Amino acid sequence: MDRRKMLGLAGAGALGAAAGGAVGVQIFDEPPPARASDPGAAVPFYGAHQAGIVTPAQDRLHFVAFDVITDKKADLVEMLQKWTAAAARMTQGKDAGAIGAVNGAPEAAPDDTGEALGLPPSGLTLTVGFGPSLFRNTDGKDRFGIADQRPPALDDLPKFAKDTLKPEISGGDLCVQACAHDPQVAVHAVRNLARIGFGVVSVRWSQLGFGRTSSTSRTQETARNLFGFKDGTANLKAEDTKLLDEQLWAQPGDGPQWMAGGSYMVTRKIRMLIETWDRTSLAEQEAIIGRDKGEGAPLGQAKEFDEPDLSGQRIATDAHVRLAHQQLNDGARLLRRGYNFVDGSDGLGRLDAGLFFIAYQRDPRKQFVPIQTRLSRQDALNEYIRHVSSGLFACPPGVPAADDYWGRALLA
Repeated sequence: MDRRKMLGLAGAGALGAAAGGAVGVQIFDEPPPARASDPGAAVPFYGAHQAGIVTPAQDRLHFVAFDVITDKKADLVEMLQKWTAAAARMTQGKDAGAIGAVNGAPEAAPDDTGEALGLPPSGLTLTVGFGPSLFRNTDGKDRFGIADQRPPALDDLPKFAKDTLKPEISGGDLCVQACAHDPQVAVHAVRNLARIGFGVVSVRWSQLGFGRTSSTSRTQETARNLFGFKDGTANLKAEDTKLLDEQLWAQPGDGPQWMAGGSYMVTRKIRMLIETWDRTSLAEQEAIIGRDKGEGAPLGQAKEFDEPDLSGQRIATDAHVRLAHQQLNDGARLLRRGYNFVDGSDGLGRLDAGLFFIAYQRDPRKQFVPIQTRLSRQDALNEYIRHVSSGLFACPPGVPAADDYWGRALLA
């Protein structure tokens, strides 16, 4: 059942506090993509690339990592076919199944859970990724005969200095990133994919996010993270098509052909020590970040998008902006889609809050890993943050038409 007719699409904000760069404004490679005026609009599902990567970042996130609990490849393929069909429907404002939440036989379970009835599409995007353990599990078993198709870029992330990772909220065989402007729409989508996958996958861990912390289009304003600073000022943008080919999309020859046109997703749950930060002087906060807190300009500059001056002493050698800058990282750039989170309290009277960092790139070995290695060793911000979760996923290219499905080129 349709929730409503498609309305329009709006923008959201920007951020990224752990492994992003602060660089200057890029000249548009092409005009900004046309965008409708209402955040209730539907985002097209079919295309060369998966939606939810360069799509203008929505306001809400529901991220989930799954373990595959079957060794039968046919079951996995069938589930991905059903997932793809359901995703195509839900992103357009329809129920997950053709019958829907209320139109079936009273004696049968509905093929949609119903909590999104009456809601618009809300810019919903669903992005799927495959983790290293799908190709060979922790016991070394190649359950689905695809170990030789594991891309070299899907190499396990190293342990970074000061990591305090929790295995139970890290990794996963599959992941789904659901972004929308309405949290109920995002949760509804994940809930229905988990329902469809019953007996084939089980939820390993999940994360809700709010307040997009990255802008992925130049039509969006820069948002603030929970430390109060503008973040993601120099993020890669959808309009930077030449840079996206260079830094974001896997190219033919990079690895196995099934990943050409896809991208690699890194997730990091970063706990922010809010109470400690809030007792730090404004001057010290700005020195740690390397930007002023109001305008967001690099220290010594006037405007947010001014290029940081890394030749002088105004920006400290251990400032986040300096260490994450592309000049110090062989030109490496990331496209970030991070979100704030508050998961209640930690039982000790402190907020369990921070940044759920998501970054896409062409090759994590050449982009995220060297950037994060430098940050983990030298960044003054490390006194105020803790990395508690980590994930790495290969996100295949988009689904071109209704007769295809996520991962077909890998699993067929």
